[in-house]
Amino acid sequence: MKTLVIVSHPYPEQSKAIQALEQAARQVEGVEVRNLETLYGHDTFAFDVAAEQKASEAADRIVFLFPIHWFNLTPMLKGYLNQVWGYGWAFGPGGAALKGKAMQVVVTAGATDHLYAPQGLIQSTIEDVLTPMKASALYVGMTYRKPLAFLGAMGLRDDKLAELQSTFGELLQPGQ
Repeated sequence: MKTLVIVSHPYPEQSKAIQALEQAARQVEGVEVRNLETLYGHDTFAFDVAAEQKASEAADRIVFLFPIHWFNLTPMLKGYLNQVWGYGWAFGPGGAALKGKAMQVVVTAGATDHLYAPQGLIQSTIEDVLTPMKASALYVGMTYRKPLAFLGAMGLRDDKLAELQSTFGELLQPGQ
């Protein structure tokens, strides 16, 4: 199984958790990692659409790795979906490039599970917050896998970061 990991973080220099998870992904055989901010800066219109579509076409599973950003996607990830997953390529007449592929969403959040609970401050679970990703996957014919969320990710010690890396590395193994 070939896996594409699409990484986005609006402030990459501030994220030890996303950096650690990206590093773990780069160690797994059969995984291609594309960091949107590294490739394109913060320009949501700068995508090499053909290259991004080619990378997705070659994958069996697409993993989106990003921090929850104000209970939403990062700006670059939203731009990626707008620009790269165009009508006619992702679905519709003449296109079904993503049909049958698996989507896995892996997120970090500074807040804990207390915030992301029906009785918590935002009265929403992480699954609720990620509904747009689920809807996008299903809309283009992908299989949506249960998201993996690393909550309380701000200021983690190195031993906890290593645990996150191990968990993520296992998820990326073929057959998972």
